[in-house]
Order: sequence, then C-alpha cells, then structure tokens
Amino acid sequence: MAKQHDQEAWPRPGPQEDADGTVECRWDGDHDPMNPRSMSELRKWIIVLVVSLSSSVVACVSSIYGSTYSQLEKEFHCSAIVATLGLSLFVLGLGLGPMVLAPLSEFYGRRPIYISAQVFFLIWLIPSAVARNIETMLVARFLDGVAGSVFLTVAGGTVGDLFTAADLGPPMMIYTGFTFLGPGFGPLLGGFINQFASWRWTFYVVMIWSGVMLIAICFVPETYHSVCLRRKAERLRQETGDGRWRAPIEKHSRSIPKTILWSIIRPFQLLTLEPMCFSLGLYSALLLGIFYLFFGAFPLVFEGNHHFQPYQTGLSSLGIFTGMQAGIATYPLWQRIYGRLRAGREAAGGEPGGSEPEYRLPSSIAGAVLVPIGLFVFGWTTYRSVPWIVPIVGSAIFGMGTLLVYTGVFTFLVDAYPVYAASALAANSFARNCFAAAFPLFGNQMYRKLGDQWASCLLALLAVAMMPFPYVASVCTARRTPHAADEGARVPVPGADQMRASRYLFFRYGRRLRGTSRFASRT
Repeated sequence: MAKQHDQEAWPRPGPQEDADGTVECRWDGDHDPMNPRSMSELRKWIIVLVVSLSSSVVACVSSIYGSTYSQLEKEFHCSAIVATLGLSLFVLGLGLGPMVLAPLSEFYGRRPIYISAQVFFLIWLIPSAVARNIETMLVARFLDGVAGSVFLTVAGGTVGDLFTAADLGPPMMIYTGFTFLGPGFGPLLGGFINQFASWRWTFYVVMIWSGVMLIAICFVPETYHSVCLRRKAERLRQETGDGRWRAPIEKHSRSIPKTILWSIIRPFQLLTLEPMCFSLGLYSALLLGIFYLFFGAFPLVFEGNHHFQPYQTGLSSLGIFTGMQAGIATYPLWQRIYGRLRAGREAAGGEPGGSEPEYRLPSSIAGAVLVPIGLFVFGWTTYRSVPWIVPIVGSAIFGMGTLLVYTGVFTFLVDAYPVYAASALAANSFARNCFAAAFPLFGNQMYRKLGDQWASCLLALLAVAMMPFPYVASVCTARRTPHAADEGARVPVPGADQMRASRYLFFRYGRRLRGTSRFASRT
C-alpha cells in the first residue's frame, strides 16, 4: 500500500541510461538489500530508539541547567540574569547549529554527522562541569548546544529514511515524545542532584549518559538514501567494470565545496521561500518560547506559594511529563483519522494507498486548543489557597498539547520534504530555538511584575492567537496555481478538486501550496 508512495518520493527502481551516457543507479524496490527500508523492523526500531534517546539527552541538558541557578550565583558571584544566559545560549546553539550541520548530513550522510556531533557534545560538557568562572560556563553551554542540535533535526530525517509515509506515524510520535520528554525530565533529575549534591554533579551525570549514547550511536548505520545510492553505484562500478553507473547525488555539475555551500543555504531557502515552512516555523517558535518560559515559572509558583524544596519543584515537572506520555498514548486516534482521510482521498479519485502531508496535522489542531487551556488552568489555580496538584494538572494539559502540536508539525515536514527532511527540520529548529532563547531572560521579571495569574494568562492568550497557524500556512497562497511538477516530483493527484471540499483550510490549499515549491512533494 505504501510502496507507490515510497517509489514516488525516492528514485524509481531500475537502471535508465541518460542523455549524458551515464546509467542512473536506483533502488530495486523497498526490498533492495542496500535500501535502508529493507532492514528488519526490529533493527529499524532500535535505530529510532537510539537517535530518540540521544535527542532526549540533549533536551534534558538544556533544561537541567535551570536547577543549578542558585548554586551558580553563589559560587560565581553573578546575577540571576547572567546565570540564565547559560540556558539561553544553549537554546541559541540548538537553533544555529542545524543550519550548517543538518544540510551536511544530506551530503556526507547521517552517520558521520551523528558520531562527530556526539563526540563534541560530550567534550563540551567537560568544561561545563569543571568551570571556575561563569564565562567558561557560558561559552561551553553555547558550543554544547551547537553540537547537540544535530539530534533535534537530523534524527527526524533518519526516521523518514527508514519508514514509508504510511508507517511514519508511530516512529515520529516516539521521536517527538523523547525529544520533549527530555526537558520535562531535566528539572526532575536536576532538582534531586542540586538538593543533595554540588551543581557539578548535574553535568557529571549527563556526561555519563552522553558517553553511553556515544557508544550506541557508533552502531547506527547510514540511512540517508542519496548516500546509500552512491555506495550502491560505487559497488556496481566495481563489480561490473562499467563506469557509467552514477547515483543522483554524483551527477551534480557543481564542485564539492559549492555543493556543500548550497546544502547549507537550503534551510534558509526553506524558511524564507516556503510559506508553509515559514508559518509552521513561526508557530513552533512561539510555542517553544512559551514552553521554556513556562518552565521558569515553576520555582516561582511552587517554591514561593507552596514552599516546595528544590527536589519537590523538580517533581512538579512530572505534570508535563505525564501529559506528554498521555499525548503519545493518543496515537491510535490520530492514526485512525489519518486512515479515514486517506480512504476519502482514494474514494475521491486519488491513487490507491496515496496520501497528503496535510493529513498529519489534525493532532496539531487538537494540541493548539489544549495548550491555552492548560495555561489558563495553571495560571488561575496558582493561589496559595488552591491545592498544589491543581496547577500541575493544568501543566499536564499543556504538556499533552505541546507534544501533539510538535508531532504533527515534525511529521508533516518529513512527509512534505522527504529528500530534504533534515533541512526542513533544521529550518524549523532555527526559528523555534532562536526565538525561544530570549524567553528565559524575561520570564522571572514578567511573573514578578504581573503576578503568577496574569503572567500565565498572558501566555495563554498568546497561545490562543497561535491557534489558527496550521491554517495560515495554506491560506497565504490560496490564490496560487500549481505549475508543472519538477523533474522527479510526485505526480499530481486526480480528484483533487473533490478533496478540497474538506473543512480544514490546510487540506484545501496545502497541495496547491506544495505545487509551487521546489523542495516539497506533490502527492
């Protein structure tokens, strides 16, 4: 059922002599032994778990730093805002790093980028752990964020490499879940460490975790299709003695430095020239900013109003943690909706087993509703007279909504930009992390000035303003007319006019928008 979708997303099987006298190397279907999708299900899921856990480590390191503020301020004699810079610079590194590192994975392959990034991520944790001044800490945090950023972008591309569109939902839900469970786990772990030990043990513990993941990542094979096809072409040239065999990636006329430069430029092109990518990037940026600012509110609310100890404040993050797990548990619901949309598409005249990337976004719509609800509940139950469990319930609703939003957005980007998935995710990461880096710097001041209730209410109102964003991405080009498909693009679907009768605007205009894109698929 998913084979046709896959063959359209990637080069079709079978050799074909081109006008330049070369023979293009293609996959012999999904069962080609060199095709990453021919791996056993067990091996593919092990790879997904390894890259997902690596993403979780990076996300945990970003948030666990918040539990060290009080000790850092005393030892380094710095202000709270300077200590907070360590979090903001790490998040900024998460945004800047993928713009260079993720495109390189689309030229050199995923595996060398993973290994080198994990090595440098571990190296830059060392000066964080042994820092003697705040300047060393800040520089190390930024460089650590740059190195770790690979796993928050390239790992999503790996998931797309391994699974067809029809099977993409479960592994992307797991990857997204681990990525956002990390920030929830960080305060929990950091609260206990900093309550009973030196802040340096915060970094020693994550160094051990990162070392284990470095060993695991060394066993992850190459999965990027273009690089695997290049290896297949090299083997065919060696075995047959026919030098005409060439993979698509080898047929570029540009030099290697120029090809790498264009690969680095690609995420910026996606973010600035693709309205869908830009709109979802802005949506993700606002939500992640709220996410980090919301985390900063926990010590003020629970230590100030309910007299929690640091480890108890860390435990309060279990609300978000539990909400995200509940979001993962809703996957069967979204899979049924996805199946119904595909069936309706087929009944309207689409090819059997085909799909549209926009069918991945219903979870984002639901999540966009839950996020402000959770913030409203949290904000207006932070009074001392209200039991502490009630705002934690609100944070659980917020956590569930956040996971659903990002699951839909990430899966859409991988499905809509299958060849350039890492670049699309890098563009999204750049937007959301660079924007979110500023939020921790004014979060405490905002809560002190406005009060716990009105500050949370302000965040909720901002989330309400974000709710239409899944639709805006399509509406902005509703009047455009798709041009002829580029070479190698997916074939336009018969019956598209009937399908546009769907109630959601992004269903109506998403395919038309992708029809104008140089990078997106056009199923």
